[in-house]
Amino acid sequence: MGIGFGVAPPVKEGERYDVKIEDIGKEGDGVAKVNNFVVFIPNTKVGDEVKIEVTKVLRTLAFGQVVDDSAPVEEDTEEEYTEEEDEDIEAIELD
Repeated sequence: MGIGFGVAPPVKEGERYDVKIEDIGKEGDGVAKVNNFVVFIPNTKVGDEVKIEVTKVLRTLAFGQVVDDSAPVEEDTEEEYTEEEDEDIEAIELD
């Protein structure tokens, strides 16, 4: 079941989280959850435990990138998603 209307996502752009990659999305990005909220992270694989910074938050999902506190953060070239694609992606739920 997705996040209801009027409920703010539990993540914010710019915030950092320690996550474990639980699955791989259809575009090949790693999938993690923060408080049951799906976050896609490129260049990761199932089982990776990484620190991420959230780069974009949509109504039902977010995107992040792996950060290394000792190295500068690189710009991510993530694909832009429309609200219609957001609704399609909303159907992806992990067990």
